[in-house]
Amino acid sequence: MSKKYILITGSSGLIGSEAADFFSKKGFCILGIDNNFRKKFFGNSGSILQRKKELELISEYEHFDYDIRHTKKIENIFKKFKSKIKCIIHCAAQPSHDWAKDNPLLDFEINAKSTLDLLIMFKRFCPEASFINISTNKVYGDNPNKLDFIEGDTRFELNKKSMYYPNGINETMSTDNCTHSFFGASKLSGDIYVQEFGKNLKLNTVSFRGGCLTGENHRGVELHGFLSYFINTLKNNKPYKVFGYKGKQVRDNIHSSDLINCFWEYFKKPVAGEIFNIGGGRKNSCSIIEVIELMKKKYNSKSKITFIKKNRTGDHIWWITDNSKFSKFYPNWKIRESLDNIIKKIVQK
Repeated sequence: MSKKYILITGSSGLIGSEAADFFSKKGFCILGIDNNFRKKFFGNSGSILQRKKELELISEYEHFDYDIRHTKKIENIFKKFKSKIKCIIHCAAQPSHDWAKDNPLLDFEINAKSTLDLLIMFKRFCPEASFINISTNKVYGDNPNKLDFIEGDTRFELNKKSMYYPNGINETMSTDNCTHSFFGASKLSGDIYVQEFGKNLKLNTVSFRGGCLTGENHRGVELHGFLSYFINTLKNNKPYKVFGYKGKQVRDNIHSSDLINCFWEYFKKPVAGEIFNIGGGRKNSCSIIEVIELMKKKYNSKSKITFIKKNRTGDHIWWITDNSKFSKFYPNWKIRESLDNIIKKIVQK
């Protein structure tokens, strides 16, 4: 029987490595592309070299130390394996608001142009495959901040009198007429190209617009990877800076393994050109203040917390995902990892 391949960009990062583990156990050979550009973005603390070494222990894993922008090198992989590639999981990205602001052209090349390059290769060499793109809720810019909020003791919450998004934010939220971070703009560009290769060309493409993607294998840093960096900072009693909103901003958190199960459900029954908001939902939501209090109570954290009034551009006051669209398409999918369990795993890592 001929071998089946999954091509994963950003294969040593949180989502890419989780996908490599998962699909290798399903009997697929993995083609992993990752040149540890995170180290360039964030320094040694962002390096994923150790995760790469762990993946290389998988017998059916082949690593390519390529820059995602080097189209000819990537194209050679597609030329070699062609229709044996059954799925492309595109995780490679420049993931930081702050970094993108100072390097918008490089951010665009990585997040937008490279996505288009991959889609063209996908169409040319393995059009029967599925193309899974990791997008972000930042494509909505600051439109979520225009909702009607009430400020509580520990978090902002939607006004119950509001008619909008009582179960979390769904895909009807507009991406227009708002302020995006440069990161949000480049990811939106790639997101739209992924949609159009599905809607225009009838190929199996999907964008997952993630909330806070997290897990114990995340190499979180100050500029990216909120929950991982936050918990590890508090665990080690190091100082932490909170940017804006009094620390009452709300995030929902989805463990990387639950996201990979979304990929599996999609792979088994793909649809063309879809978008799905995907996140932890209300049960896995928390504010920064709530996590600080939890870390003090459960793990005796003594970190010095500094509150900075100015928020980051394009940052959300409140984000809870409504997963109902994905659940309607794929009713077998459920979130398995609770917020408490996610935090426990990060602390124990």
